[in-house]
Amino acid sequence: MKPLSGLDSLFLHLETPATPMHVGAAHLLERPRRGGDFVLRVRRHIAKRLHLSPVFTRQLANMPLDFANPVWVRAETVDLTKHVVRVTLPAPGTMAQFEAAIARLHAQPLDRTRPLWRFHVIEGLQDGGLGFYSKVHHATLDGASGVAFAQAMLDFAPTPRAVEPARRRRTEHPGVVALIGTALKVSGTQTVNLVRLLPGLARAAAKLVTGSTGFRRNLSLGPRTAFNRTIDAGRSFATASLPLAEVRQLSKANDATLNDVVLTLVGGALREYLKTRGGVPAKSLVVAMPVSLREAGNTEATTLATMTLASLATDIADPLERLQAVQTSTQAAKEVTRQLKGLIPTDFPSLGLPWLLSAAASLYGRTSLANRIPPIANLVVSNVPGPDIPLYLAGARLKTYWPVSIVEHGLGLNITLQSYAGSLEFGIIAARVGIPDARPLARALEHAFADLRRASDARVTAPALKPARRSKAERARGKPAA
Repeated sequence: MKPLSGLDSLFLHLETPATPMHVGAAHLLERPRRGGDFVLRVRRHIAKRLHLSPVFTRQLANMPLDFANPVWVRAETVDLTKHVVRVTLPAPGTMAQFEAAIARLHAQPLDRTRPLWRFHVIEGLQDGGLGFYSKVHHATLDGASGVAFAQAMLDFAPTPRAVEPARRRRTEHPGVVALIGTALKVSGTQTVNLVRLLPGLARAAAKLVTGSTGFRRNLSLGPRTAFNRTIDAGRSFATASLPLAEVRQLSKANDATLNDVVLTLVGGALREYLKTRGGVPAKSLVVAMPVSLREAGNTEATTLATMTLASLATDIADPLERLQAVQTSTQAAKEVTRQLKGLIPTDFPSLGLPWLLSAAASLYGRTSLANRIPPIANLVVSNVPGPDIPLYLAGARLKTYWPVSIVEHGLGLNITLQSYAGSLEFGIIAARVGIPDARPLARALEHAFADLRRASDARVTAPALKPARRSKAERARGKPAA
C-alpha cells in the first residue's frame, strides 16, 4: 500500500463528469519500417515494461465509506486490451479531425476500477501516418514525473532497448482493518507535519503582503472573459509548434527567460483572439502557472507543485513593451515562490476530506458560481522541459509532442507546452462552451511569435543616430556639435 498525498487526492475528489482530472499528450508518429498491426505491437511493447513505472500497475483501493483518502495498491493483472485501444478517423483524416478526436477522448474520464492510464493508437490520418494519444490521471503524477513515466515506455532509437524482465512479486490486497489503520496512521502524520509548517507559512505570508516584493501588484484579479465560466464536458483542442532555437534567440536578445517570452506570445495570441470576440479587456489577463516543488533527481510518481500568478500584459499592444511588463510581473512571482518554497504543504489530513471536497466540487458546478465571481486567474500556462532528441514508441518515431492538460470551472483554457527535439510543442485545451474552436488561438500564437520576432529584429537593426555635423567655424574653435 502507498497512501496518496493530500495534493494527489485533490485531483480525485475534485473530479466530476464535467471536469476530468487527467493529463495527456498527443503525437504524430512516423510508421515503423516493420509493418503489422501497430496496436498489437504497442501492447507487446508495454507488456515488457509494466514494471518500469508504478503508474502502469497501481490502482485505487477505497477506504470503507470513503471516510479518508484511498491508497494505491498493485493491480493483480493489467488487461492491455482495455488500456491500449484503436481509434480510426473518418475520411479524409485531416489535422482538424485529429485534433477533434483528441478533444473528444480527453473529455472522457478514466475508469477508476483499473490503473489510471489509457493509450490510443489513432489510424486513418490523411498522410498515412499514425497518431497516438495518452492520458494518465493527475492523481498519480505531475508534469515533471510525467516525463519520467514517458521515459519508461519510450526509447531513444528505433530499436527498443533491452529491458530486464520483472521480478515475480506476490500481490496482496489489504483488508478493511489494514485500510483503516493506514488511514489513521497517515492522517496523524499529516496533521503533525501541517502544524509544524503553519507558523513559518504565516510569517512568510505576512512578510510578502507587507513587503515591497511586488506581490501585492500580482494580487489583482483578472477580467472576465468567455472562458472564465462554468463549463461542461465538451472540449476543443488545437496544436502549435515553434522553433525552439529561435525562441531561445528571442529570449537572449531581449535578456529575458524563455518562459517570459512564452507568456508574451500567449498574451499576444489572446489579444488577437479576443479582438474579434468581444474585444480585448482594458485590464490585463492573469495567468496561473504551475511551479514545481520537486527536488533535483526526484522522479517519484506523485504531484509536487504549486501555483503562482502573473500578468500577461494583454493591455499592451507593443510586443517588446509587453515582454518588459511580463518580466516585471514574473520576477515578483518568483520572489513569492522563493520565500514560500519549502513551506507550501503538499500533504494534509484526509479524514472526511473525500466527502467534503466531492460535495463542494459538485455544488460548485451545479450552482454556476464561476459565472458570478471574479476570476483569480483567466487561464493556466504550463511549461515542461522535455528531451532534445527524437523519441520512439515500439519502433515508431514521435514527430510531435503536444501536451494536453486540465480545464476547470472558471478556468476554461489551458495552454501547456513542452520542448521536444528542437521544437516548442503547444497543446491548447479549452472548454467548448467558452472557446468552441481552439484552432484560431493556435494560429494567433504563431502570429504573435512572428510579431515579436519582427519587433526584436527591428530594434537590433535600427540605425544608430549619427552626431550632427559641426560647422567649419565650430570645428576651428573645437566646439562640440549640439
